[in-house]
Amino acid sequence: MGPATSLPRRRRSLAGLWFVVPFLAVFLFVLVVPVLYSLYLSVFQDKLIGGRSFVGLANYSQLFSDPKFWDGLGRVALFLAVQVPVMLGLALVAALAIDSGRLHGAPFFRMSVFLPYAVPGVVAVLMWGFMYGDQFGLAGNINKLVGHELLTPLSPQWILVAIGNIVTWEFVGYNMLIFYSALRSVPSDLYEAAAIDGAGAWRVVFSIKLPALRQAIVIATIFSIIGSFQLFNEPNILRTLIPSVIATYFTPNMYAYNLSFAGQQYAYAATLAIVMGVVTAVIAYVVQLRGSREANR
Repeated sequence: MGPATSLPRRRRSLAGLWFVVPFLAVFLFVLVVPVLYSLYLSVFQDKLIGGRSFVGLANYSQLFSDPKFWDGLGRVALFLAVQVPVMLGLALVAALAIDSGRLHGAPFFRMSVFLPYAVPGVVAVLMWGFMYGDQFGLAGNINKLVGHELLTPLSPQWILVAIGNIVTWEFVGYNMLIFYSALRSVPSDLYEAAAIDGAGAWRVVFSIKLPALRQAIVIATIFSIIGSFQLFNEPNILRTLIPSVIATYFTPNMYAYNLSFAGQQYAYAATLAIVMGVVTAVIAYVVQLRGSREANR
């Protein structure tokens, strides 16, 4: 290959880089710069007297001994362990029911399940918050009807379940579409071979459909883990109704938000954000690694 042919090819390669520049610019300013700035802030401390001073890893040491941080992290971990399997299980059942071809009005059912995802999160929380009200909402009306406090979703004992119900209602349809799309990509030859072998509906589900859904389940699980660790909107909006039940450190994200915008402790909030980012990335990576191994068996 001579210089005359290699030069145009090199120019074409350089020209291709310009198509990547917009993505790189957004990636740089939206992800890389904020992370680097948060890392920078996390090794400083702002004081009323003396201003900003370098403290090394003191913020991290303080965070790991902060009971409010562990309280919020434990609550989110419990939420993740219970809500995510319930939500993905319901989405899986809905996707299998629609794909079975035996469901009457499948398009209407699919749209009905997906519709809550199209509702803005703030509107969804306000709507459920009104229904949860044991003094003024649907729960209050039922309590009056039966004559005692049967439903108290905004009480400290039930608030995490109430939030989990809102999140499940919002995202079952989203995950259902992921599973349903994966089911539609299963080759029809497999179904024909199963029919020839006399396989029943349940046999098809367990031997063909569920194995085909492994990668989609892994992806949905990773998205759900990330979303659970980012839990913020639902408890933060409900806090306006029940400030004595939902504390400012109810979740790590709420804790970081209030530290930063109410307490003006930017450096400590940046430390918390960095730690939560690492925790989320590690757990998501472990789930992806384990899920990929299971899918490739």
